[in-house]
Amino acid sequence: MYNEKVMEHFQNPRNVGEIENPDGVGEVGNPTCGDIMKITIKVEDGKIVDCKFKTFGCGAAVATSSMVTEMVKGKTIEEAKKITNKMVAEELGGLPPVKMHCSNLAADALQKAIADYLGEKYEVEDHHHESEE
Repeated sequence: MYNEKVMEHFQNPRNVGEIENPDGVGEVGNPTCGDIMKITIKVEDGKIVDCKFKTFGCGAAVATSSMVTEMVKGKTIEEAKKITNKMVAEELGGLPPVKMHCSNLAADALQKAIADYLGEKYEVEDHHHESEE
């Protein structure tokens, strides 16, 4: 079901945990299937220097979270704001269509953490499960 890169990130996820005194926190979840994602970021001079995640999710949720934390490190806030779930999925070499909503979770949590850092409000769109219908 998953390609090698997804499996590799699932089995050896990067940046698991939580940053102490983070500059931004993003937590999103869907109580329906129990996926919860929390991303914390550390920002210095307008750049994300560290990013960690915690998730109660399926393999795809773990892999996309792991990938998004790798992608965002060293990026400026402006660059990081442009990261979408599609970019994360592409970076992983693709995800099964039924699992695309899990990549939304990772991207949403990241964007929420950035919004938290900027003091902005981030509304999470309810696109969960749309790919399964």
